[in-house]
Amino acid sequence: MDADSDVALDILITNVVCVFRTRCHLNLRKIALEGANVIYKRDVGKVLMKLRKPRITATIWSSGKVICTGATSEEEAKFGARRLARSLQKLGFQVIFTDFKVVNVLAVCNMPFEIRLPEFTKNNRPHASYEPELHPAVCYRIKSLRATLQIFSTGSITVTGILMSKNKYLTCWEYLTLEPVGLGKQDV
Repeated sequence: MDADSDVALDILITNVVCVFRTRCHLNLRKIALEGANVIYKRDVGKVLMKLRKPRITATIWSSGKVICTGATSEEEAKFGARRLARSLQKLGFQVIFTDFKVVNVLAVCNMPFEIRLPEFTKNNRPHASYEPELHPAVCYRIKSLRATLQIFSTGSITVTGILMSKNKYLTCWEYLTLEPVGLGKQDV
């Protein structure tokens, strides 16, 4: 592969986690008996509710806190959370949709080359840590962006960040390419 060729990286957001509150107490037994696509975990004190469109899974506690996972964009996460609040209202609860917040976003990218992890870690010691006995990837932390990258030797990179938008992901990739991180390209 030619080092001068520009390759567009596909950044794929795979999971968006959000939280919201209902500002009312929820009767989990009633949700389990009358709700659709529901799993009641009585021993843990929560209900799992799944929506088909958008495809999300919600964890509901009796305190009124709800965590939604599985969305592929921030807009889809908010739409799914509002749809879930509406379904709780239809069950008879006085739900008020408040305190919506995206708490985590996960994205993946594949580099067009392999990465030498020991060299990469040695060149980026304060930010990168690599323990091959514990995990097959380098953990690279960018404190200014509040992001964590899992970099695998195959060239696969997983980015996890709090309140990250598409612009921050692009900044994260620019940070990787502009900083002298020494990805250590291997000849394929």
